[in-house]
Order: sequence, then structure tokens, then C-alpha cells
Amino acid sequence: MSWSRLKPLVVTTALLLASAAVGACSFQPVYSGRLAENARLELAYASPATRLEQIVYQDLAFRLGEVESPTAPLVSVTVSAGLFEPFLSATADPNKLREANIVGVLTITPRDGKGGAPITITRSARAQYTHSGQVTADKASEIEAQERGARAVAQSLRLAVLAALGSQ
Repeated sequence: MSWSRLKPLVVTTALLLASAAVGACSFQPVYSGRLAENARLELAYASPATRLEQIVYQDLAFRLGEVESPTAPLVSVTVSAGLFEPFLSATADPNKLREANIVGVLTITPRDGKGGAPITITRSARAQYTHSGQVTADKASEIEAQERGARAVAQSLRLAVLAALGSQ
């Protein structure tokens, strides 16, 4: 047989093998299936120490559910914010672009007496804002950027919690 006749057969066989290999994977989408139907988890939350932690706790409790049971796994979150000015070219524009870098570390500690290992998840987000030299406007934009970053971290942590607890 010539190569021109074998080529379609080889390509078809390769595609069939590739689709069979991908079909054997066990992906589980977060927005559909079992996790979407039962996104309410039995979790208790620690008390926030900062405004950014409060934003993350409220988002997680709203989207994942909250219980007051003393045996429910305890979720504790630490959120830190760093502000910096990215390296940009010199310009006469008085508005300077800045970024808020928000890092959230979530720990799920089992309290049911079975002695399971805690689960620790770290996520980060960056939010840009403008610094113009006006004190009140600068502070407001900095706070807004930090809160926006905290909401992005909360969403990322929520998806990671669903993935971590969905596989158990």
C-alpha cells in the first residue's frame, strides 16, 4: 500500500486512540454534576481579624454554606495585602498605576475526632488601581483594589475547596 492510502487510516486510528485515552480521564466540572447540585458543605468558619479576611469568610459562607456544629471542619483564612508600583516607563502623566497583591491561605482542620490531616490551600490575586496624588482618592482606590483582590482570592479558594473536598 502507498503512503497516501495509509495516511487516512493512521490519522483515524490516532484520533480514536486519543479520544479513548481522554475519555478514560476522570475530570469533574465544578459548575455541574455532583458538586454543583450539593455545593453546600458542612463547614464552620473562624472569626476574621481584618476586613479582607471578613470579605473572604462572607463569600465562602454564602457560597459553600455554614454550620455551627462543633464537629464540623473548621475553616480558617489568613489574608495579606502588599502594595507596589510596577516598573513602567517615565511619563508626565500624574496618575501612576499601582497594584495590590492579595494572598489568601485557607486551612481546613477536621474536628470530628478522626484525626485527619488539615488541608491547606494558598491562592493569590492582583488588582490594579491608580494613584493620583490626591490623598482621599488614593486611599479609596487602594482600599477598593484590596477588596476587589480579596473577592478574587475568595472565588479561587472556593473552587479549590470544592475540588479538594469533592475528591474525598
